[in-house]
Amino acid sequence: MPKSVLITGCSAGGIGHALARSFASRGLTVFATARNPSSMVDLEQLPNVHLLSLNVTSTASVAMAVAAVKEKTGSLHYVVNNAGMGHYLPALDTDIEEAKKVMDVNFWGQLRVSQGFAPLLIASKGTIVNIGSIAAFMNRPYNCIYTASKAGGHALGEILRLELAPFGVKVLTVITGCIGTALHDKILPPKLIDGSIYSSLGGKLEDIANTKDPTDQDPESYAEGVVEDVLAGKTGKVWHGKNSSLIKYGHVLLPQFYIDYNMTSNSGLETLRKP
Repeated sequence: MPKSVLITGCSAGGIGHALARSFASRGLTVFATARNPSSMVDLEQLPNVHLLSLNVTSTASVAMAVAAVKEKTGSLHYVVNNAGMGHYLPALDTDIEEAKKVMDVNFWGQLRVSQGFAPLLIASKGTIVNIGSIAAFMNRPYNCIYTASKAGGHALGEILRLELAPFGVKVLTVITGCIGTALHDKILPPKLIDGSIYSSLGGKLEDIANTKDPTDQDPESYAEGVVEDVLAGKTGKVWHGKNSSLIKYGHVLLPQFYIDYNMTSNSGLETLRKP
């Protein structure tokens, strides 16, 4: 029987969708999941792909997905925690209840899914793959909540790696660079609070939030590299995607003033400085 993988966040146009295709092309049984299965319906055309509804913020939804996998294959070898939610707003203007939703997807969602599928992975001596982000190393203005959620995910992956090693389960954290996906389109437009100290930057924030870089790496080539690492049995941290190598070494080797300059350049913050 071929090995099997479950991937969260497989809506068309994203990393999960590309990962599902890449795993499927290598003969694995793929459980592609999303909150709304209609967002990934084209994957159903592949003979070894099964679509499941899965909301990573719901323990009951995770339990239903576990039951579906058990019924279909009885085993699971890989779980890829890819589902993610973006956020773009100055920290002081952030609604904490909205920020909790981001954390619930990006951090608690990874833990919730890992907890649910842990018995199957222990039985198969399988692998948990957490999709991380270079954002956790960049400290870019207006990206506080997303950055914190991804940094938490990196810590979760590294600690799970140690805690699950005695049971033969590997944990791989993929530090992901700039990938051209649909996640950018799902971020809510930045809405400053009344009387915000950043009110003069309103238009600037919207421009930055809506800017896309056409040179970002495509999800398909990114997915190929990730899948190769997963199937090779790698563990710990790996870096994939545009600018990932630059951030990997730059945040250690470059002086802080240079990093700060690059993070704030064109952010509009320089216009707020008092003479």
